[in-house]
Amino acid sequence: MFRTIDAFDVKGKRVLVRADLNVPAKDGKVTDTTRIDRSAATLKELADKGAKVIVLTHFGRPKGRDEKYSQKLLVEPLAKAVGKPVAWADDCIGPEAEGVIAGLKDGDIALLENVRFHPEEEKNEPSFASKLADLGDLYVNDAFSTAHRAHASTEGLAHILPAAAGRLMQAELEALGRALGAPEKPVAALVGGAKVSTKLDLLGNLVAKVDYLIIGGGMANTFLFAMGKPVGKSLCEKEMADTAREILEKAKAAHCHIVLPVDAVVAGEFAENAPNSVVSVDAVPEDKMILDAGPASVETIIDRLGGCKTLVWNGPLGAFEIAPFNAATDAVAQAAAERTTQGKLLTVAGGGDTVAALAKAGVEEKFSYVSTAGGAFLEWLEGKTLPGVAALEIKHGAGCGCGGQH
Repeated sequence: MFRTIDAFDVKGKRVLVRADLNVPAKDGKVTDTTRIDRSAATLKELADKGAKVIVLTHFGRPKGRDEKYSQKLLVEPLAKAVGKPVAWADDCIGPEAEGVIAGLKDGDIALLENVRFHPEEEKNEPSFASKLADLGDLYVNDAFSTAHRAHASTEGLAHILPAAAGRLMQAELEALGRALGAPEKPVAALVGGAKVSTKLDLLGNLVAKVDYLIIGGGMANTFLFAMGKPVGKSLCEKEMADTAREILEKAKAAHCHIVLPVDAVVAGEFAENAPNSVVSVDAVPEDKMILDAGPASVETIIDRLGGCKTLVWNGPLGAFEIAPFNAATDAVAQAAAERTTQGKLLTVAGGGDTVAALAKAGVEEKFSYVSTAGGAFLEWLEGKTLPGVAALEIKHGAGCGCGGQH
């Protein structure tokens, strides 16, 4: 159980909101406002309810104060997203921040300078968290994508001020809870990407939770190699073969069906529209590399999804960035989106490549929930505790006010 902003009476209160506005920018201009637009709902709601809204966020990985990472460029797109002017403070603590906040009226919004200009932020130093807390009466964390980090503004603050999840954090936690917490079965997980080694914890956790584990991308090649199949010049972590076999055994013991490609699209080089052909995974030529799952594999996956109620997706099935090796990812994504639209499948997806792949397939808006969080989404799937989420959980006992309800 976690508290949401419904628990707060925010009128006249200074509300510190930790958002994730770490957006791509070029030449001083924001190039993708997705994260800003997604954060706007919480900020608008709090402002409409009469709060003085104070936005905390980070931008890039500065080492101390560095104007290259100043968040001033976010003021204009943030004002556009919330539909009202946004005040700007040149620091996130001290007289500069205090002065700007003192000038706020009920319903106003201010953006403070990059919290990472202070090294104490990432060290989660209590003294820095206290300085941030001095600026507000209430704390709202709306940055699920940074919740896997125990920093002052993502975790420390929640132990000082009354804390709640913002609407974006709430939506993320509810979607993930529906997908893996208490999912409607059968459940499928589609995991793709380049390397088994980076997703070991993920695969280990999922085999115990899902009915079907669909493996694609370069990872699938490692599993095929571990099963004695030829992989030619394909991306493959041959040193992970024993680990892959262990995962296959673990899945068998957990009655989890692992779905691997039965055919593959192979080419002599990794290049746009490289001459290619479809072969069985038992017949990959030595001088060729697997760049996508083949049509029979796609048919198998779509067939499996036809009987499922829940799908968690992380990673593409092939080299989706270059045509025609996006075909398998596109076809499966479109089939999953169609079943979602029909109300037959709950689809939750996340991770950088996944978001890009689904957008390329034209289905990003049709999935039940697409998370923009990378590391936090992965760690959640791995079954790890996220410090920023744990800090929002309603603790039982004296003063929790639960009356034994949770």
